[in-house]
Amino acid sequence: MPALLNHLSVPAQSEAASGGIDRQRRALVFGAAAAAGAVALGFSPAQAAVRRPLLRSGIDRSARVSAARLDAEVAKAFPLFNAPAILPAFDAATAGAQVDVDLHRIVTTTRVPETGERLKVSGLLAVPAGKTGELPLLSWQHGTILSFDQVPSNLTKLADPAYQLSDTADSLETLFNVQRFAARGYAVVAADYVGKGPFRNGRGEGYAVKGVSVQTCLDTLAAGEVAMASLGLKPSKLFLHGWSQGALNTQWLHQALRRRSRPVAATAVASPFNDLNEAWSYWAGAQSFALPAGTTSYPALPNWISLCMIVALGSYELNYRLSGLLDSAIRPEYRAMARKYWEDYKVVADPQQPFPTGSDLLVPGFFERATDDRNSAFLRHLAANRASYWRYDSPIRFHYGLADEALHPAMVYRALSAGGHQAVGIPTASASHRATFLAGLYGDAASLGGAENVPTWFGKF
Repeated sequence: MPALLNHLSVPAQSEAASGGIDRQRRALVFGAAAAAGAVALGFSPAQAAVRRPLLRSGIDRSARVSAARLDAEVAKAFPLFNAPAILPAFDAATAGAQVDVDLHRIVTTTRVPETGERLKVSGLLAVPAGKTGELPLLSWQHGTILSFDQVPSNLTKLADPAYQLSDTADSLETLFNVQRFAARGYAVVAADYVGKGPFRNGRGEGYAVKGVSVQTCLDTLAAGEVAMASLGLKPSKLFLHGWSQGALNTQWLHQALRRRSRPVAATAVASPFNDLNEAWSYWAGAQSFALPAGTTSYPALPNWISLCMIVALGSYELNYRLSGLLDSAIRPEYRAMARKYWEDYKVVADPQQPFPTGSDLLVPGFFERATDDRNSAFLRHLAANRASYWRYDSPIRFHYGLADEALHPAMVYRALSAGGHQAVGIPTASASHRATFLAGLYGDAASLGGAENVPTWFGKF
């Protein structure tokens, strides 16, 4: 889910010595043409990656980041996610990066299944610096960002030693994954999603829209593997990881990969949304749940929930061609604000009107009767996109917080009960939405109900 309104300022650290990654924008050269060009020039693939940067397939921007700088960035970001604190402070001695990391922005195209559009998209490939040969591959799906630019590939801006990461401009959740996986021997691929990043060209996103989300992740993963080959790298086992919106995208991606008979070694999702109709009913105040066992209270829904609902309505209006859905679903007094927010992600509210909560936003009777044909179609699309009733044929862990302000634990149970013996729930006591994700990466048995964290668990495979 979206970054909260915190700010993070990180002092620059010195970069790795010269002879590493060149920082010029490079021509985009794809697939076999790149490999053939390298051979014709007398270079092995690994040599071509270093000496002929123009031959790096799909890569147009790169940065080398030292292990020390990664740890410094994580140390400053850690408290923003560990709130309220359920974990000890970050300790580089026990959880630090092991190697420097090369960050590459990859560029490819994807086709939107819902509309037939062919779009240019970007993503991130992060690999251990200097590594060649075989290594495990992690596909990471990021959570909701209520902006156009806080995407994984933004981390390549660290090529500038003076660049300061911030919670409102960068993907700190991706930083954590890079530090925990790429700096420990994995390749990490992460899509920027359609409607996000440097090539969005004014197009709206596909928030919680299954087809476009899955296809973007598939095409970015494929582009990442092509780019790996151009760097002399080869993926071994494939792992999947996602948080919040990205947890739903990860479940969808898992399904798509298995339909294609692509093996998935293991999957971990944090704060996973599975049944979108149920989530919407909960966000809108039309559904409630009993307190989790052992608790006496539960946090209220956050104020950004209504903004997520606006983005979802705009995404379904755009991608499913439900013209006017924002107007048919939202109360008249909030329609102008919602329409403007969908266009620019800037909140402009009438000071004479209270800011809408999730329970205020929708027209009366939205979940009780047919209020508009577009509203009915929206609910049908939500139902078609649910991921609650999927049987998993490889191990998957669902991390959920017992104080998650956006996702009640009861919303995870259906996926666990229907998923079969490969699906396991990992409850995290007192964990907020962000802290649930953070504990999955940096927690231990004491914070994870006796389970190990995701990097340790993946390492068993």
